[in-house]
Amino acid sequence: MTGTPAFGTASSSTGPTESRRRGDWYSNPSARDFPSVSAPGHVLDFHLRLPGYAPTPLRDCPELAAELGVGRVFVKEEAERFGLPAFKMVGASWAVCRALAATTSEPDRLWTFDELRKQLDGGVRLVCATDGNHGRAVAHTAALLGLKARVFVPASIGQRAKDGIVSEGAQLTEVDEPYDNVVRKAARAAAADPQALLVQDTAWAGYEQIPGWIVQGYSTIFREIDAQLRDARASGADVVVTPCGVGSLIQATVAHYRGEGRGAGVASPSLLSVEPEESACLLESLRAGRPVSVRTGPTRMAGLNCGTVSSIAWPVLQGGVDAAVTITEDQDLQAVRELARLGLDSGPCGAASLAGIKVVAENAALRQAMGISAASVVVLLSTESLAANPVS
Repeated sequence: MTGTPAFGTASSSTGPTESRRRGDWYSNPSARDFPSVSAPGHVLDFHLRLPGYAPTPLRDCPELAAELGVGRVFVKEEAERFGLPAFKMVGASWAVCRALAATTSEPDRLWTFDELRKQLDGGVRLVCATDGNHGRAVAHTAALLGLKARVFVPASIGQRAKDGIVSEGAQLTEVDEPYDNVVRKAARAAAADPQALLVQDTAWAGYEQIPGWIVQGYSTIFREIDAQLRDARASGADVVVTPCGVGSLIQATVAHYRGEGRGAGVASPSLLSVEPEESACLLESLRAGRPVSVRTGPTRMAGLNCGTVSSIAWPVLQGGVDAAVTITEDQDLQAVRELARLGLDSGPCGAASLAGIKVVAENAALRQAMGISAASVVVLLSTESLAANPVS
């Protein structure tokens, strides 16, 4: 496919640079031709060896398929990973393993956590910033390895998220500032601590390796989806919908579905990004054709409340994402409630996928741009349990 990116809005605006315009969308007709690099296959092998590993469910939802006018809809329900209420552990565990392996005499060895723990003296401190689930995953990883953890959070995140981080034995540092500033404070604190290892799920110039490993860790989710679709006698995904914060998860989405490992003749699905209106850093960057930071506002989608796209995600997303939309708080809340009625455990960030595909379903131009038909197989990534981020 070839062509130039398209932009649209469902309502008038005061100028071309105004952000948070209701109904904003973007499409790139060349996205399915974008070449990417798949994660190494041994990432899944690593997760298979972790205590408590089990694939998360892929739920077949015929009621949603009928509502959206497509062939089948599946929801990847990341309500529990390794005992935590979100998907983040697959990224944090792999990145920490790779970073710690690099300090040993066998940096390329696929260490188990038990083996690494014997190599360490407990003197390492894992440090990160989070708006909820990533921080708890880093803290949980530290506990498994007998290490200390310090987690920086915006003071505005929910008490349930704070309590979850503390329950893992981590030191919690609250910062009464937006998420981007919290990341900067965590990075400065780690740089000043000779025992610290910064484990951040967003990248910037000079800090890219660990975020890259986190993205690789997320590949396990998509390897599972491939196998589960085969088990469900589905030919494969035609559309994959991913919530977007700093962009690391949807970077992993693009890497998997645009990667060189897909093989000749394997169709590449259409990929949709969904962000809150209040913090649409990817959509605004796509609109500008370059990375831009946006001022974030209050949203119940705490894990998506990010003002800057990860530096390593940006070129991948600019080239490989077919479409991007924003959703309102009301649209997200309706999606949370609809998924609950269907028996699916999804918090506000996870339900963003359903809210986003509904925006597409109601927009004929965008639906056509994404190649969605009555026969399409749609996969929605639901990234967290409602317990991780209860709605008010």
